[in-house]
Amino acid sequence: MTTMKSDWHNSIFGIDCIEGMDTLLPEHSIDVIVTSPPYNIGIEYNSYNDNRPFEEYLSWIGLMVKSCHRVLKDTGSFFFNLGDRPSDEFRSLTIAKKVAESFKLQNTIHWVKSIAIPEKNLNIGHYKPVNSKRFLNNSHEYIFHFTKDRSVALDKLAIGVPYGDKSNIGRWKHAQQDLRGRGNQWFIPYETVKEKKLHPAMFPVKLPEMCIKLHGLDKNKPLVILDPFMGSGSTAIASKKLHCIFVGFEIDPKYLALAKEALK
Repeated sequence: MTTMKSDWHNSIFGIDCIEGMDTLLPEHSIDVIVTSPPYNIGIEYNSYNDNRPFEEYLSWIGLMVKSCHRVLKDTGSFFFNLGDRPSDEFRSLTIAKKVAESFKLQNTIHWVKSIAIPEKNLNIGHYKPVNSKRFLNNSHEYIFHFTKDRSVALDKLAIGVPYGDKSNIGRWKHAQQDLRGRGNQWFIPYETVKEKKLHPAMFPVKLPEMCIKLHGLDKNKPLVILDPFMGSGSTAIASKKLHCIFVGFEIDPKYLALAKEALK
């Protein structure tokens, strides 16, 4: 189906993402996908059942990913965020292998939500406590960076950090400024929520913002960013901040309204 650009640019549709991608978005129309699907670990969403049989869930992920593959450009990036139960640490890797049936894994990023370094008197960030004598609190999640052929060049310094040891500046040909690549561990804490969370699994706006910057912005034209599971709108807000075009899908009317309100 061919659709005029103005029909779907900067829009969030209240329909199923597979249906939306297959009927509204042209082939090879998306530069970057940043998304976090339901984890299927029993999160209490407003209307979605997050506790499906795992094989059924995997099959559904596979269908969704095939639709993502169709709409993503050959030079595009697909950033796929997943978290685990502390008692089931292979879950995310099993899901990532399902995604890899359609894409190739180019990078594995660890989103660190909380960190404690008592030697530096440092303890910042939040994580969900776990009531267990056997398992540790899970203070990180995965961001799997998929591409179609693992050949997408990235703008690593767009999310770079200053050198801790300034003597490294000029030591190598690529180190001519006080900026180095951040690596694959990103510390992005949640913002403190004083009242009830509006969405049970929203990620910080900085997360999609860093993914988009890492892929690389185009000075000549805005990138088109897709989030198939828009939730409360973090990816759309990040896209707007970076002067990109966004499109997304959200089947829950409550979260769809939250996202549209946040974009105002």
